[in-house]
Amino acid sequence: MKRLYISLFILSGLFVSGCSEDFLDVDQTKNIPADPALVDSDAGATSMVDAIYNIFLTWDMSSFAWNGVSSIMTDDADKGSDPGDTGTDKDVLDALTFNASTPSFSSIWNYNYAGINRANQALAMFPKLNNVSPALRTRLEGEAKFLRAFMYFTLVKGYGGVPIVDHLPVPGNDADRIMQLTRKTPAEVYAFIEKDLNDAIQALPLKSSYSGTDVARASKGAAYALLAKVNLYQKKWQNVIDNCDKVTGYSLVSDYSLQYKKEGEFGSESIFEINGIGGTSSPGYGIGNYTVSQAPRGAGGWGWGFNTPTQGLADAYEAGDVRKNATIIFRGSVLYDGRVVASTVSNPMYNYKAYSSAFYNQEFTDTNLRYLRYAEVLLMKAEALNELGQTSAAIPLINQIRQRAGLGNTPATAQADVRKAIYKERRLELAFEHDRWFDLVRTGQAEAALKADVSPTFPQGKTFVVGKHELYPIPSTVIQQSGGLTTQNPGY
Repeated sequence: MKRLYISLFILSGLFVSGCSEDFLDVDQTKNIPADPALVDSDAGATSMVDAIYNIFLTWDMSSFAWNGVSSIMTDDADKGSDPGDTGTDKDVLDALTFNASTPSFSSIWNYNYAGINRANQALAMFPKLNNVSPALRTRLEGEAKFLRAFMYFTLVKGYGGVPIVDHLPVPGNDADRIMQLTRKTPAEVYAFIEKDLNDAIQALPLKSSYSGTDVARASKGAAYALLAKVNLYQKKWQNVIDNCDKVTGYSLVSDYSLQYKKEGEFGSESIFEINGIGGTSSPGYGIGNYTVSQAPRGAGGWGWGFNTPTQGLADAYEAGDVRKNATIIFRGSVLYDGRVVASTVSNPMYNYKAYSSAFYNQEFTDTNLRYLRYAEVLLMKAEALNELGQTSAAIPLINQIRQRAGLGNTPATAQADVRKAIYKERRLELAFEHDRWFDLVRTGQAEAALKADVSPTFPQGKTFVVGKHELYPIPSTVIQQSGGLTTQNPGY
């Protein structure tokens, strides 16, 4: 059993989730000991950062709610399951009829801020430690800032401008509290993310310097790749290219499907992935119900059957594209480990990238979440080159992705056609890797794509309201807690 994110230090209760009714409530006496001596060692300091990674293993952070707001809402996925099983709110997410009280948006907000709080706690404690080796302290500070930036990127993509909480709240200081509850502009949040990532770049080592369980830790390449993605969302095209060029030491794996199997974890293409942790004995630590919630449902099935691929996604793959059968489990097929998917399961298709052969019905799955891959770096660079008019330089990067997928070179040559080709490759290459909703929004494709998402449930497609659905609603509880300092997004 992998142990990177689990230690007796964490499990003892030293760190709690940081998720309360008020996302600024951090009981420092429970989360960080008053006496730095309790963590004044290499192991103690490492455990503080491990606690930040641990937030990604929670049910609300990376599993059911996250699949709902990043995947089920898109043209790539349906709610799935049975018609009468709403999955709490997955039906309204699928229909785009959600509002500020829809629970999944509260989960994503609260748990990202819980992780940010953990990062702030660690960063506040590090200067008080005297017995931690300087090199390790520097690296751990870099990891904490990378993870904080990662979570703020999730928040700004989803909600737009959000409050920036960059330190522990000062007890009794109303001015500090008001400052941390006030929404910042997207530009201010992006600037904060970029600063954290630039600090992380200076502090983190290359991926090649890690070994053993440390391969799951953030590296310099991960910070450059995430910074390039942050640049992409701001249309800072030259910065995208420059930072993609600094992501070195990675390569595409020859077998696309291998990346999503146990033996493909942390391979040459992996830049940053969350290390799922599983075990055959109780408690089987890992990402809460990530696999079982998406596994085939019904007679002959073994899961809940949510987040199922749409027919539109299946039809988008060209003949011979190996990514189709690596992404979609088809009813009546045989999986790579010999498991038979009965012809009697409820839905015709399921998410193959969520499958784990060893832990398919465990409460906690050992499936890893792939968040940054070298394939995306190539596609980000191609998009930036094309937007700057360097279309001929972008085409070979697209072709690398297509050739690995078993396809011929793209026929696109004009800038507009190459742009469409890049958008299509992003959809097929990164399907079910939590990018589709944000890609649809940032590229202006959402209204048309969701209108075309026709199914028996939505025979007229789905209605994406321009001026509203580009952003998630700020949870109503947050508005109430802030006394209006955190304002609502348009249309909610």
